[in-house]
Amino acid sequence: MRTKTTGSALPTVLLSAWATLLVGLVTLPLFHPGALALRDMMVLDHPALSLNALGWGDLPARGAPQEGILALAGTVLPASWLVRAGMAAAAIGAAAGSCLLALHLRAGRWGCAAALALGVANPAIIERLLQGQWSLVLCGWLLPLIAWAGLGGRPRAQWAAMWGASLSPTGGMLALLTALTTAQKRRWATTLIGVVLCAPWWVPGLLAGADTTSTTRAVAAFAPRAEAFAGTPGTLLGLGGIWNAAAAPPSREAGAALAGVALFFLLCAGWRRCPRGLLVLGALGLGVALAAWALPSAMGMAVGGVPGGGLLRDAHKFVLLAAPGYIALAAALRPGPAAGAFLLCALQLIDAPVALGALRPLPPEALPVPPAAMRAAQHQAAGRTALVVGEHSGALVSAGGRVLVNPWWKALAAVEPGSLSVDGVEVDPPSPRWVAATAAWRSGDLPELESLGVGLVVDGATGTVLAETPAPAPTRTRGLALLGAWLAVVPLALLLSRRRK
Repeated sequence: MRTKTTGSALPTVLLSAWATLLVGLVTLPLFHPGALALRDMMVLDHPALSLNALGWGDLPARGAPQEGILALAGTVLPASWLVRAGMAAAAIGAAAGSCLLALHLRAGRWGCAAALALGVANPAIIERLLQGQWSLVLCGWLLPLIAWAGLGGRPRAQWAAMWGASLSPTGGMLALLTALTTAQKRRWATTLIGVVLCAPWWVPGLLAGADTTSTTRAVAAFAPRAEAFAGTPGTLLGLGGIWNAAAAPPSREAGAALAGVALFFLLCAGWRRCPRGLLVLGALGLGVALAAWALPSAMGMAVGGVPGGGLLRDAHKFVLLAAPGYIALAAALRPGPAAGAFLLCALQLIDAPVALGALRPLPPEALPVPPAAMRAAQHQAAGRTALVVGEHSGALVSAGGRVLVNPWWKALAAVEPGSLSVDGVEVDPPSPRWVAATAAWRSGDLPELESLGVGLVVDGATGTVLAETPAPAPTRTRGLALLGAWLAVVPLALLLSRRRK
């Protein structure tokens, strides 16, 4: 009797160990001391609660509501703690959601093992981690949980997962799409909650009009990229292909993408047992990414002419919508093919532990500006809008051999340049307000700076305040109201749903 019990428990132990290994792989580098800083990731412990952070600055609201949440949290504790805790919780949620979704569809042991790899560490997750897009990764991890909760008729669990997934504009959109295609109960309530969770970016985006920076040139610059031997369509079917080759593990250029192609065709064998909603969701995600590759002109016209359309310009991220479907397809496979799917998933992770070492935080002294200097300038600004000039005043900076978002844009309520070039091609022009403010400073025209709302001018290299004007701090009422709605909508929905029971 003891032998039988031990034997039946062994698969559970092995699956738990596999899940723990995967979660550790993608999160442990973040828990070293230092500043979370890599490409798009720049997390200061105490960022400014500015109009930019709330989505109402000069630039499109691409960082709402995450920047506002971090700034609000930073008033009581280091915001980097919240990011680390959120990433760990979401990765654990990915493991739980992937396994629960697979078991809901009656997966075997090998199917569950493959599902865990697909949910926690698929190529899109690894590449977005290396690009520093932590909130998008957090969303990708929670999509399987959203799908499981929807298919299982658990709306409250689905709403909670949507809450965590909606920290970024793309995350909110992907979470809402996943919820709507899987929800079995309270679909109208789920829709309303999703719309409110997305309000911190769609409301300012709607009032600002179309994102004219998202041109055909920008779509082409951010188009999915072919990886070695797989071609662009094959790379996307394997969930790889981020536009930035530097954000992909080296194995992707040594043929690992072929494992993703083989995995896709192996998974297709289970399509009859896959819920139709997940198939539609996966087709939508892959279709958006393929459209950016095959029809960049049409995509450029669409994203440049529709408010909020700028979310579509980096189309590769939409392949994350396919992950729940891939998990369901793996769950539908027989033991032999499922074991093959597991091996193909593992093969794509061959150098991920080394590549993810890039996530190790930077020592604070390695940042281009000492954190103490940024804090001093932040206190002196007292919420007023700053113009950063001189060294370290561009959109991006270099530190510790890494290209980073300039930390000044997180530390201050600043007039950001907003310009961006990819491979020498300008895809985002400078902000008109920044151009005007810079010209006024160079000509010594302080009244013009005041009329532009600039309250102080800061030296980007030292944090020294070079000049001040009487311009007051801007009003943040609208941004704070939308942030409050984001914070309140899910707890309120959970409370009301409990009372109805």
